[in-house]
This record gives sequence, structure tokens and C-alpha cells, in this order.
Amino acid sequence: MWSFAWPWMLLVLPLPWVVRALMPPVVNPQDAGLRVPSFRGFAMLVDRSDVENLLSWRAWIVIIAWVLLVVASARPERIGDELDVPVSGRNLMLAVDLSGSMDAKDFELGNRRVDRLTATKAVAGDFISRREGDRIGLILFGERAYLQVPLTLDRETVNTLLLEAFIGLAGEKTAIGDAITLAVKRIHDQESDSGEQVLILLTDGANTAGEIDPTKAAELAQQIGMRIYTIGIGAEQMVVSSITGGMRRVNPSADLDEDTLTKIAELTGGRYFRAKDTAGLQDIYRLLDEIEPVAEPEGGFRPVKSFYHWPLAAAFVLTVFLAIMSLLGRLRFARFREVQSDAG
Repeated sequence: MWSFAWPWMLLVLPLPWVVRALMPPVVNPQDAGLRVPSFRGFAMLVDRSDVENLLSWRAWIVIIAWVLLVVASARPERIGDELDVPVSGRNLMLAVDLSGSMDAKDFELGNRRVDRLTATKAVAGDFISRREGDRIGLILFGERAYLQVPLTLDRETVNTLLLEAFIGLAGEKTAIGDAITLAVKRIHDQESDSGEQVLILLTDGANTAGEIDPTKAAELAQQIGMRIYTIGIGAEQMVVSSITGGMRRVNPSADLDEDTLTKIAELTGGRYFRAKDTAGLQDIYRLLDEIEPVAEPEGGFRPVKSFYHWPLAAAFVLTVFLAIMSLLGRLRFARFREVQSDAG
């Protein structure tokens, strides 16, 4: 659809005709009382029809240039079809545990045994791909906490860097408090008008490293209005070989501090989830999609492309052409005067 950004500028279109009607008429030099004999009159009589045609032609050029200039001033534009634009709903940080215990192979993925981190990558990757419109960041923590990806709308990059993470990258121990504090700092420093601040923290152990107590870190998160959803990952039992050659059942999640993770979530208005297998982890992330829904796209946005430069350029070309023709006319008249002087 074509439109004008400033349609009221079209009102100045008849301005030259209005000025011409209001201005006093120009006195014709041929009406002078005293006439001096010269060859100029004969030249005008001979070329009168050509001159009138030339003036008429120039007048049309001037009119077209003026119309183009007014149209350019009205800023013609083409309005495209309505587009759905995803609204950024929240700042969402993911904190993933890379401590040594995440190497326990008590999860299944595609009918094969995998470690906890591999299962987390697969499920969290799907979750990330669904979070269109959210600014997502990634924190990897073990003995220390690192910001792997700052808050960004580039979900593909977040997913890629999560897949590249490996166990032990940040140390063998678990610094839950430091991970929460880092998330609070990065979200608090982010300049954004979004009031939604969310941290999803996944771990399989207890806080065994770091300088900040997890509960104190949760209190800091509460102060800036950040909700924390904690996920405790790990099976409750697993069959392993015993020293005597037999099989025995063990609890691979004996070190999981569910009390602390529950307290962290409750302090900040979030929830604690327990993922005992891959299906359970998938259900948790789907539930998080429901609790923290992706912002619906907003309709009504139409791309606008301006085309004022085309009529403006055409008016400029016509003006330059008229100036060149006027200059050539002056040169021809100057030559005629020289020939007239020589003949006289």
C-alpha cells in the first residue's frame, strides 16, 4: 500500500500559480514609447514561433519539476504487509552444573545410557529453541562460576556453546552460591525495561565450593525480583558392580542437597523440581514453558520503506537540465550580439 508520511505538504502544490496571480504584471519592454532601430526586432520576428515553443517546453519542465519536488516533500512511502513481531518477555539465565558428579551415567537417551550432562544438553537445547523473544544467558559452574554467554536473543549461539561444554571445565566441585550471585550481577547490570528476571539452575549435588552461601545469594536474587527455579538431577537408584563381582543397588544422588535447592526456590518465588530420568527432565522444562510462557507475537507492525529520494532526484535532474539549457541560450544570444555588432 502506498501512502504519504506528510500528505499536508501537497497543499503547497498550487503555490506558484497563487503567487503569479497575486503579483503585479511584468511590464513588456516592447511597449516602450521610444524605439531604437536595431536588427534584434527582425530576429525576434523571424524566430518568434521557435521561441514560443521553447518557452512552452521549458514551462512544462518547470511544472513537472515543481510537482516532483512537492511529492518528495510529502515523503511517499510503501507500507508492507502486517508482520508478527515477538515481544521480549524476560531475561532468562540458565546455570548448568559441570562438576565431576555430572559424569554419572544414570540417564537414558535414545535407548542408550548417557551421563547427566549429555541428557541435560539434549533437553535444555530443546527448551532454548522454544524461547523465542526471551533474552537468554548461559552460566557454567563447577568449583567456579563462569558466564559463558551474556543475555542475548541469539538462541542458536547459546545452544551451541552449551553443547560445547564438558564435565570438569569449571572444576570438580560445586559452587551453587557463586553461580546464583553471578546471575544476579549479570541480570542486574543488563539495561532492559523487562521486569521479568528468571534463573533456571540445574545441579546434581550440594554446595561444596565458592565464596557465597547459596541462601545468601538467593536473598540477593530476591532483592532484584529474580525468580529462581532449581532442578535437582540424578536417579534415585542405579545397579553397579560390587567388589565381589556381584551387582548391588546404590543411590547416585545421595549428595543432592534438596533442602537447600528448595529453600532457594521458595525465597525467590520459584519452584524446585526433581529430575530422576530423561523423561522427567523433559516434563520439567515443558512445565517451565507453562509457568514462564513465551511472549505471544504482537501484530500490527508494518514495515515502511520511504521513496522520497526518487522524485527528489528527478526534480534535481530536471532543474540541472533547465539550468544547462538556459546557459546554452545565453551563449547563443551572446554570439548573436557579436554577429550583430560585426554586421553593424
